[in-house]
Amino acid sequence: MIILLTGERGSGKTTVCQRWAYQARVAGWDVAGLLSPAVFDKGRKVAIDAFDLRSGERRRLAWMRTSAASAEALCTLAWCFDPATVAWGNQVLASATPCDLLIVDELGPLELEHNQGWTAGIAAVNTNCYRQAWVVVRRELLGIAQRLWPTGEVVEVADASRWTWPFPLRR
Repeated sequence: MIILLTGERGSGKTTVCQRWAYQARVAGWDVAGLLSPAVFDKGRKVAIDAFDLRSGERRRLAWMRTSAASAEALCTLAWCFDPATVAWGNQVLASATPCDLLIVDELGPLELEHNQGWTAGIAAVNTNCYRQAWVVVRRELLGIAQRLWPTGEVVEVADASRWTWPFPLRR
């Protein structure tokens, strides 16, 4: 089962993934993959971290792009990504399967439009070596993800604080 988790920016997609990972662990599942929690300063999102769900290791993944962006960083219009953390994330994702629950938070423009970033996340989902795979995809890239995984079920996150678990966890 592949879940394509989507929603507006700030809707709580990462929060839903964190909660689902916790519920899966409580049920005795092997949980693997990466979360991308936001880093806030005075209520403003200033960076993005990468969190390995198996080891608990956390690294800085991205920071807001400035006019003085590093030449070696991978950049989108809004963010610059640390190449070392991207490489580490690809190693984490390459070794994530087999598992019960695979979470890839998120596949964005780098991966889905430019074949950069966490490309090992796409490969991990394609292994089918899991019970469930949760792939976070922003709404504007959902069509690309649906072409990659036509059997994926789209789940919209409107407000993570009111979200309920639509998929039972069974051992």
